[in-house]
Amino acid sequence: MFRILRNLVRLAVIGRTAARHDALPETLLGTAPGLSWLWRRLARKDVPGRDGQRLARALAELGPTYIKLGQLLSTRSDLVGERMAVDLAELQDKLPPFPGEQARAIVEAEFGQPVSALFRSFDDKPVAAASIAQVHFAVTATGEEVAVKVLRPGIEIAFERDIDLFYWLAALAERVLPKLKRLRLREVVDTFARTSRLEMDLRMEAAAASELGANFKSDPTFNVPGIDWERTGGRVLTLERIRGFKVDESSRIEGAGFNRDEILAMASASFFNQVFRDGFFHADLHPGNLFINEQGTITAVDFGIMGRLDRATRYYLADMLIGFLSGDYRRVAAVHFEAGYVPRHQSIEIFTQACRAIGEPLQNKPLNEISVGRLLAQLFAVTEQFEMETQPQLLLLQKSMLTAEGVGRLLNPSINMWELARPLIEEWMRENRGPEAQFLEDAGAALSTIRRLPALVREAERVVTDMADGGVRLHPATVRQTLQGWNRRRRGDRAALWIIAALLAVIALRLG
Repeated sequence: MFRILRNLVRLAVIGRTAARHDALPETLLGTAPGLSWLWRRLARKDVPGRDGQRLARALAELGPTYIKLGQLLSTRSDLVGERMAVDLAELQDKLPPFPGEQARAIVEAEFGQPVSALFRSFDDKPVAAASIAQVHFAVTATGEEVAVKVLRPGIEIAFERDIDLFYWLAALAERVLPKLKRLRLREVVDTFARTSRLEMDLRMEAAAASELGANFKSDPTFNVPGIDWERTGGRVLTLERIRGFKVDESSRIEGAGFNRDEILAMASASFFNQVFRDGFFHADLHPGNLFINEQGTITAVDFGIMGRLDRATRYYLADMLIGFLSGDYRRVAAVHFEAGYVPRHQSIEIFTQACRAIGEPLQNKPLNEISVGRLLAQLFAVTEQFEMETQPQLLLLQKSMLTAEGVGRLLNPSINMWELARPLIEEWMRENRGPEAQFLEDAGAALSTIRRLPALVREAERVVTDMADGGVRLHPATVRQTLQGWNRRRRGDRAALWIIAALLAVIALRLG
């Protein structure tokens, strides 16, 4: 009962804030006529902006957890629509700073030492304050300049309280408004809770920065600040201090003598390498998280939101993009079915037609006029009609692509980042999707199967023994000798697959 009363009080606060900003979207109101009637009498009239802009302002006023929720929804165009996703992506993750004395107390509690033992100096005034943490400049006891990220006081307790409310609301909404079940609200809350808890453990952010830095260790065009692991814990992250300016400060870039087109080329290459070469990418590369250091090198900060793509997903993505850009829509459709994203009972012909509707406007357009992020958003919106299951990693990538493309337009609106990355794209395609790569992949699969032959032989012997118990006899040595003979004659090709097929055929004949 206490939980219900507490949630009702907090729901009233949320409702009042939402009404002041007229922040409930029409798409949600349309699912509940009674709610729509009540809302039109409570909500403030003539509030400027689109649905997504009004919702973003309301979430920002409600505080840290709601800002993070808005950021998550900005990656779910399948739920909120492309226009609202774009508006929510512009939600500013900024809050008033908390006092430096509290930051010092958190640092001391984390490490069990006075700040003076850890740092020669520690600036009480933060240089940045976001929804979850704020950053202070400091100098270590050994003289290194660092940036110290400190979690907000009480943020974990406030977050868990808000998450409990979100679960309660999701269950209530699905029970009262069955039409909302298609939005899988509780799954959205699950994802939000899991990612936010990881983001509030600053050791995980440090590990992500370390991995990204290792991936670019030999690349002089992309820099990741070093981690001070001795001064890093669950609530405190200490990084090498970066001196430079933000990537959107054009006048300072030119004043320092750096070429913006060269910076854009470096940004394009680094993003491509993160996504396709490594399958591990910074998923929040907005201008506030990208700096140009004193050497003219791109430097990233804030590694709380990262994305991963396994090799199979990267191949799917590459094949799908090739299909769109070359006008091979049948191939685009086929890779969705091959990847298992679209159920087999759907019509590949109709899905091909849907892909054509997305791709045809791109034909005969120069690459610098094509937004890959927007292409993916349109594709995901269409695939919902074909029961494509939500792919969170691809939605996060799509949002990241839009953000990266936005940075590219700031540096030079007449050049597309994908156009600059084209040589890398073509080389990666040759190495990973060309005939030679396909041959090596097939050979590797065959070799893997051959390596599993001893286990397959043991399993075959077990099956034969079971058959013998039922009155059917096939000597195990015959099976083993046949397999070994084939293996000697056909090593390195697809023989293993034929061996298995032959074995199954023999067993089937014996059973017959």
